[in-house]
Amino acid sequence: MKIKTLLFDLDGTLIDTNPLIIESFIYTIKKHTGQIYSEEEVLPFIGPPLIDSMTKIDAEQAEAMMATYIDHNLAIHEAYVKPYPTVVETIKTLHERGYKLAIVTTKMTDTARLGLKIAGLEQYFDVVIGLNEVEHAKPHPEPIFKALEELNKTPVDALMVGDNYHDIEAGQNAGTKTAGVAWAIKGRETLAALRPDYMLEELADLLTILEVD
Repeated sequence: MKIKTLLFDLDGTLIDTNPLIIESFIYTIKKHTGQIYSEEEVLPFIGPPLIDSMTKIDAEQAEAMMATYIDHNLAIHEAYVKPYPTVVETIKTLHERGYKLAIVTTKMTDTARLGLKIAGLEQYFDVVIGLNEVEHAKPHPEPIFKALEELNKTPVDALMVGDNYHDIEAGQNAGTKTAGVAWAIKGRETLAALRPDYMLEELADLLTILEVD
């Protein structure tokens, strides 16, 4: 069956927020623990829900660290956020061709919408499912099911696109097709090991896969 619905992770998939996320983690960890983490040490914390990552760093201070992270992240958001190459034109084309589009992210919905606005993508996504709208985060299929419900679509003709293991596993758990992105900060090999249906070298590859002219 032809793909008609496209679900996207946001950070690291459509918009390059990796420097923003890394800087926010380093700042927060230093402020609360006095420890100075390297970029490499921060990488494992990127992707899962923020509270989960903060709990792994310091369970007793996790809530306070999350609040610090969010405040700092929002304060410097605009200086860091930018779309990856071919993203804006590809999303615009898909929207114009009538594909159903949604964001499925582990960040809060309002913060996700801010990132979309800064990147010039806000008008193409009526549905944004953030962590605050579900009980179970990716890789649980609930966020995908919720996005599909709001789009009035089913997993049968849907594709989940993401840069992290929980994106691919969420799609597989929900019964959608899946696509990894080769620009993932953890490396394309990490995603390839999960056997997604497609691997994108750039987002414009979707136009070829979908046979969009």
